[in-house]
Amino acid sequence: MVGEMRTIRRSGPHGWFVSFAATAVLLLVALTACGSGERSAASGRDDPAGTAPAAAESGRPSSTVDTDTPTVAPGPAVPSRGCAAGPTAAVQLERRTVPVAELSRWYLLTVPEASDPQVPFPLVLDFHGLTEGADVHAQLTGMGPYGASHGFVAVIPQGSGDLARWAAGPGGSAGEPNIDVDFVTAMLDQVEDSVCIDTSRVYATGMSNGAMLTSMLACRLAGRLAAVAPISGATTFDSCEPVATVPMMTIHGTADPILLFNGGVGDLVKALSGSLADVGSAPSSGPSTTTPAPTTTAAVDLDGPGYPANVAAWAQRNGCGPTPSDEAVSATVTRRTYDCPAGADVEMYVVEGGGHAWPGSELSRALEGLVGTTTFDIDATDLVWAFFQRFRRG
Repeated sequence: MVGEMRTIRRSGPHGWFVSFAATAVLLLVALTACGSGERSAASGRDDPAGTAPAAAESGRPSSTVDTDTPTVAPGPAVPSRGCAAGPTAAVQLERRTVPVAELSRWYLLTVPEASDPQVPFPLVLDFHGLTEGADVHAQLTGMGPYGASHGFVAVIPQGSGDLARWAAGPGGSAGEPNIDVDFVTAMLDQVEDSVCIDTSRVYATGMSNGAMLTSMLACRLAGRLAAVAPISGATTFDSCEPVATVPMMTIHGTADPILLFNGGVGDLVKALSGSLADVGSAPSSGPSTTTPAPTTTAAVDLDGPGYPANVAAWAQRNGCGPTPSDEAVSATVTRRTYDCPAGADVEMYVVEGGGHAWPGSELSRALEGLVGTTTFDIDATDLVWAFFQRFRRG
């Protein structure tokens, strides 16, 4: 069931991290106990030069959205510095490190076989949820093997801290220093220096806390991103001054028990928030409780506060018209689009009864008792890649 819906308090990033940490701890417990045959959910590694085991791409359903013949943005490729060294050897979820502010950060890199060594690869950054970690997220989205079979480089970065997270709460200011913006910048530099990348086709997606970081990068690194797709957590910021317009696509379930559709966080998150004050962030300034509040089934407002309002704010920022158009994709999925200038598209897939999930993911479905329903009417990985292919940074 959906927890009682509350308006999001914009109290800065710290309270958000505590709430996300509570949720993520539950996720890790469920993943550890999950006997679904998926590879280990451990996100830490002792060997910094090691290679993550390849995650087998699960069988994906036939989506009701046509992603087989996507529109590909026309225009010439812009080769990165890595293209001068010739073709890059194919790798699958290989762990690589990058120094940032005296820390050693890491990410998982997948490079497909080059069908034409003269053609640079598009690049997709895929950010995990809080404490989920890169290894688990690689299983959730399947972005590594998907990139290998669809001709793009996939990068799945690891957050910082014992409870891996991203510094991307909704109170973040565009002018403030940010350790993860610095990490992503250094990581992009390293990948573009070592792999032949089309720098006009660099994209970012992510889930939950990773969706918040994706949203922040659309503000802070707009000059390097051609499009973004924050899933279950598209966030708007008090201060966002992108140097270029960034197209955005998102998906959110109306019965998300973690990040409520019309704003606020779920009962389990609130119940555990007090016990997680040791994650390194101050607790929320709002009241906490040690027992879950009674849950209610609240009416969903598709034009109300929370995530519909966040998407509407992105549409306004991109210069789109104020009134969206809704199209039924299936009995439970609605595609919302705005009338936007060319190359500034904003879209939202609303999943009726959907949970805090990555649509089309078997791992997400295995966690249904915790995160809610995962729809298979659409496939998030398919939709993200189809959306990205429509755009190229000018």
